[in-house]
Amino acid sequence: MKISWLGHASFLIETSDQIIITDPFNEEVGYPIYEGEVDCVTVSHDHWDHNAVHLLKGKPQVIKTAGEHEVNKIKFQGIKSYHDPEEGKLRGENIIFKISAEGIDVVHLGDLGHLLTDEHLDLLANVDILLIPVGGTFTVDAEEALTIVKQLNPKIVIPMHFSTPHLSFDLAPVEDFTKFFDIVTKKPYLEIKEGNLAGENKILVLDYLS
Repeated sequence: MKISWLGHASFLIETSDQIIITDPFNEEVGYPIYEGEVDCVTVSHDHWDHNAVHLLKGKPQVIKTAGEHEVNKIKFQGIKSYHDPEEGKLRGENIIFKISAEGIDVVHLGDLGHLLTDEHLDLLANVDILLIPVGGTFTVDAEEALTIVKQLNPKIVIPMHFSTPHLSFDLAPVEDFTKFFDIVTKKPYLEIKEGNLAGENKILVLDYLS
């Protein structure tokens, strides 16, 4: 499995025979639009910076609801949550996606706006790779993200949804989150196989594709 960050909350997840994209954005966000063909796309919520499915090439299957889904032997579990700490009263609902492929469980939290409940923790047990927003304003902030990392205890943590030179609006920088950790690794992408996952929390900041 190879995971690349396209920017904001959008990741390119490549398995041996499938191309998956999470939360595709439009041109207004500021990052380049992915030009390759896509097999499957997850959408955590219908906001313009997360739902630009119409800009993707190919004929991807779109998954944007809670519940269990399966596409070509890849399992997607959508879990209801909220975009804000007031149960959606401010910004609506959010879908957390657990993507299970090639023996690896990847959890994309979307625009999560609150700490996880006990029910969430039960559904998200044994996370291998956690894709977590850290920029605040529209999602959990760095300190809340730290609490969630402690709640889930994933093997690898990849922050998303934070300020970069490309982003067209203001969020907090990733350093507000990474400062809590002694070791932070930076890579252009993550390429990993089942059995090669780290035995402890590893904070990995990916370069966005440009």
